[in-house]
Parts: sequence; structure tokens; C-alpha cells
Amino acid sequence: MKKIFLLLLIPFASVLHSCSIKLNGASIPPAMKTVAVLYFENNAPLVIPTLSQDFTEALKTRIRNQTSLAIRNNDADAIFEGRITGYDIRPTSLQNNNSPSAGTNKLTIRISVKYTSNLDPKQSFEESFERFREFPATGQTLESQQQQFIREINAQLIEDIFNRAFAQW
Repeated sequence: MKKIFLLLLIPFASVLHSCSIKLNGASIPPAMKTVAVLYFENNAPLVIPTLSQDFTEALKTRIRNQTSLAIRNNDADAIFEGRITGYDIRPTSLQNNNSPSAGTNKLTIRISVKYTSNLDPKQSFEESFERFREFPATGQTLESQQQQFIREINAQLIEDIFNRAFAQW
């Protein structure tokens, strides 16, 4: 009976050994040790002066906090580069039919990203990512809330980009 149990246990242990479970959802190839995050230039028609720096640094921070990859300026196993292509604020609903005015506005940020894996070119991609935040037109001014909205949208964009690069489900 012991021999049968051991014979059944060996294939099961082998399967468990070959599996890799990552709690953060990332599935980074074991050979990948470094990544470069180049500056994301702001090419949006409406330019917010700190948006490029904020986005680039937030992406670096996410990689530092969620992976064991070292961030380099050059000669890396993978490279993130891109540009901010859109920053829009548009009304999304009207609040008064007699004298129409915006009841809700939507702040949208679009990022074009090129991810190059020097270890596995099949994992490379070039895509645009877009996220938005709706907010009431009345109450606090956009200027008083804008930096918080940008942080929220950047976090969503970075989540999308990180998952596209490192979470091949």
C-alpha cells in the first residue's frame, strides 16, 4: 500500500513543483531581471505640466513595489516607452433644460505604450490605454480636485499596462 501511495505522490509532487503561483498576479519570466521605463512625453493637446513626470514615476513605483525587477536607464531585459496622447475634460450630462449647463464632466487620459521584451519578442506590444473619471460640475472646482483625479486615473492606467505586460492569464 505504501508503494502505491508513493507512486501516486511522485507525479503529483512533480506537477506542484512545475506550477508557479504569484499572489500579485504577475507572471514575469524567470530570466527577466531588469526593466527600463523611459520618460512618457506629454503630446496631448491640453498639457498638464506634471502629468508626464507623475505617470512615469508612478509606473516605476508599481514595478518596484510589485516585482523584483531592477529598473535601469538602458540595457534592460524589457523596455516601457510611450507618450500621453490625450487629456480631455468634457461634459457628460446636462443639469438644466432651460439654460443647459454641464451637470457632470468627464476627465479622460489616453496613453500610448510600447513594451519591448528583449527576452521574448512575442510578449512585446504597442497599444493605447484610456481611463476616465466622472465628477460633478458643481461643488468643488476642477483645480482643487484635478491632482487627485489624475492620481486615480494614473493608477488605473498603470494597472492596465502592468497586467498587459506581466499578467498573461
